Amino acid sequence: MKTKGTKKNKVNIVTLGCSKNLVDSENIFTQLKGNGYNVSHESKKDDASIVIVNTCGFIDNAKQESIDTILRYADAKDAGLVDKVYVTGCLSHRYKDELAVEIPTVDAWFGTNELPRLLKTLKADYKQELVGERLLTTPAHYAYLKIAEGCDRPCSFCAIPLMRGGHVSRTIDDLVIEAKSLARRGTKELILIAQDLTYYGLDIYKKRNLSELLNHLSDVEGIEWIRLQYAYPSGFPMDVLDVMRERSNICKYLDMPLQSGSTELLKLMRRGITREKTEDLIKTIRDKVPGIALRTTLIAGHPGETEEIFEETLEFVERTRFDRLGVFTYSHEEQTFSHTMPDDIPAEVKQQRADDIMAVQQDISWSLNQAKIGNTYKVLFDRKEGGYFIGRTEFDSPEVDNEVLLPASQFVRQGDFANVKINNAEEFDLYGELV
Repeated sequence: MKTKGTKKNKVNIVTLGCSKNLVDSENIFTQLKGNGYNVSHESKKDDASIVIVNTCGFIDNAKQESIDTILRYADAKDAGLVDKVYVTGCLSHRYKDELAVEIPTVDAWFGTNELPRLLKTLKADYKQELVGERLLTTPAHYAYLKIAEGCDRPCSFCAIPLMRGGHVSRTIDDLVIEAKSLARRGTKELILIAQDLTYYGLDIYKKRNLSELLNHLSDVEGIEWIRLQYAYPSGFPMDVLDVMRERSNICKYLDMPLQSGSTELLKLMRRGITREKTEDLIKTIRDKVPGIALRTTLIAGHPGETEEIFEETLEFVERTRFDRLGVFTYSHEEQTFSHTMPDDIPAEVKQQRADDIMAVQQDISWSLNQAKIGNTYKVLFDRKEGGYFIGRTEFDSPEVDNEVLLPASQFVRQGDFANVKINNAEEFDLYGELV
């Protein structure tokens, strides 16, 4: 039974999708808190009068998860457990007219850049003084720092520009202010995110300016790690490598989605680079930043991917030996260039190709991890789970990469750094003891 009064001004924000969405939810969280709302993030209870679902619309699986979540809270509203359901984010931005017809229980739909309108609907003011004072939904010791919004790249398969718009960089001054604010509240690791980090600054500084931003952020007192995610290979700014090598608090880690190891398919994907140039870039990165961990993402089953082209990508993975790797099966997205091509590779073939790539990567990961046994690493501890404290080295990002497991008998606290000697290793986990 609904208990009116106890829920007044109580909001539950539910976040789906990537870390960029998480930052958007944290900004909503901060603004509502500043307006006196009682806000929770992903509460498991239907104890809020208002639910805001921040959706993902990246690929089919993400869309389905978003729709299922919206329906779950629409049902809760019909049952009298929730008063209002609002939907924002990428899926809402792209399909809100169609969704409004299909799910009329939802009270309002918002796009990705409509925070002021969302706040107005909730009778809240957009408080400019709270910009840069973001409340975190992650553990306090790490935070995502979104340095730009949108994307100007023409990738054939990607609908992000349709949902997020063109690339818009934030200023260095604003980002440094936010980084200092986070550091004052205990953040030790900044994870820089954007749809394309390497494009940073072209719109406002008329040059690729990621290296200058890194220099400024690495000067912020209290920030011990700075991590780069989502770098684009074509036009990669080489001066970034010099800063990574020279600044000790910039992690030797780079997440650079490559999508394919075939020149023919890269051309169809409109990636602006060949396999040969990709291999040259990887060699340069590894030469200039010795010991760097490279993470990439590939797509299995893009239109035009013949068996021969897939074998070329598989061989590329075997030869390159990425430290970390993930695979998506191709999703046929409306209004993208790839949608003009027939999506004629069966779903089971796409999945088998993804599985084949991951089987190769699993062997590579096992081999690379075995080589770490006996070495000592600086580890940042994220949580306690079961009988272990679980952390990461500078070569690993939260949730997607390797973890270091330390027996709970060797006490550390969440957010602590400690030196750990590795004494055992599996494909995706390292086990160690305090030094």
